[in-house]
Amino acid sequence: MLVDKQALSSGLDMIPAPRAGATTQPAPALGVTASWVRTYALALAAFEALAAAVIGAGVVLTRPEGLPPAPSLFWAAVALVPAWPLLLWACGAHAERVFGTGSDEYRTVGRAGLILLAVAGFVSYAADLDLSRALVVVGVPALTVTTLVGRYAARCHLRRLRARGRCNKRVIVVGRGGAVMELADRVRRESYAGLDVVGLCVTPADRSRVAGLVDVPVEGLDDVVSMASRLGADTIAVTSASETAAQYLRQLSWRLEGSGVELLVAPGLIEVAGPRLHIRPFEGLPLLSVEQPRFEGWRRMVKGAVDRCAAGLALVVLSPVLLGIALAVRLTSNGPALYRQERIGINGRAFTMLKFRSMVVDADQRLDDIRADNISDGLLFKMRNDPRVTPVGRWLRRLSLDELPQLINVLAGTMALVGPRPPLPGEVARYDASVSRRLLVKPGLTGLWQISGRSDLPWEEAVRLDLRYVENWSLALDLLILWKTARAVLSSSGAY
Repeated sequence: MLVDKQALSSGLDMIPAPRAGATTQPAPALGVTASWVRTYALALAAFEALAAAVIGAGVVLTRPEGLPPAPSLFWAAVALVPAWPLLLWACGAHAERVFGTGSDEYRTVGRAGLILLAVAGFVSYAADLDLSRALVVVGVPALTVTTLVGRYAARCHLRRLRARGRCNKRVIVVGRGGAVMELADRVRRESYAGLDVVGLCVTPADRSRVAGLVDVPVEGLDDVVSMASRLGADTIAVTSASETAAQYLRQLSWRLEGSGVELLVAPGLIEVAGPRLHIRPFEGLPLLSVEQPRFEGWRRMVKGAVDRCAAGLALVVLSPVLLGIALAVRLTSNGPALYRQERIGINGRAFTMLKFRSMVVDADQRLDDIRADNISDGLLFKMRNDPRVTPVGRWLRRLSLDELPQLINVLAGTMALVGPRPPLPGEVARYDASVSRRLLVKPGLTGLWQISGRSDLPWEEAVRLDLRYVENWSLALDLLILWKTARAVLSSSGAY
């Protein structure tokens, strides 16, 4: 879908309620559960049952020599095979809404594992059953970890299918012109979400303008149900709008009753993730509660401790590699092995960032000579074939090995393992109020920008990713980013 970005800033009309006399009868069945959802859920259940069978058999067969398995342990292992998939289903791990979502899916599996652990321990104690410590202490955690690994593999496969246009929901986006195009553009760029925009429904004033900017059908707000039926859509996504949206949404939900079509509402807080959003009912009035981001507290203390311990351990383990790189830099070009540069950290405090030198010594003085070749669309300087980069430096940059000395910054507390990119003082001087929020947390050795394209990212996208991290930071997100960083480094995508 092609979208004119300038159209997003134009004036937008209010969403009106449906026309007087518009039908509110249930629409014919438009959406049915996709066959891929059933196949995917059954495949997951089969894998989980198989994992339970293998781990249960392992616990039974690995009893200490000379001790036959107790009948209660045998039957508990047998019961584990159907119980584990059923427990996951009861916890919502087989619901279509969590497939491919990542943290929500993993959190659901972890919750089921804790429940199974608690139930097994309680039943074993209360009924005085000889279930073996191996089943409770080893078997259940191993089953949970195996299931998480299987879910990760299934998620990767599902994302590959979605990138090829399969296993997607067919979506019609409804709302005001600019908001509709913005949401549709985001959905198009983030294909892994599993949403395929097949049509737009906008206000009458926006219809002709939007129709000339996109390559999908565009109709009016009262044509949503008929368009969904005609295009085979199974999801309606309504963008955030004015006070008139309440009546429109209510009547639209009535018209979709019994159709099987899912109704989604975008809250207008795209960069705020689920853990900070909660529905708060006030005397029957549902309101969306947005928690404030937490920049202090025990979680930050834990993050700092984990960062420093991990950095210290990494420095010890990688010391031979660091020494080898330092020698390679010193022996292949004039100048020191380390490059020191002033950067801006948390709350605008300056610090000295360390890197292995990947350019010639006078690189900063030669910047003005090549500034005309800058390919960046923002405050950064980018050049794919920078003549200042040394042969060894090009190799270091491709594998991000030039960043390893920043582990010293992490150990010193001026940086974190995960966080926004550390900016230059000149960049910070040109920040506006929104971009300045990047400075509310420590800059990181890696971050969302690192796993999403690195130098290939447009400036606006890099800032958006940094702000998303600031708004939604968590220890789980840090672990996920660290896990994905290795893949991004090995692929060398966006490294120059």
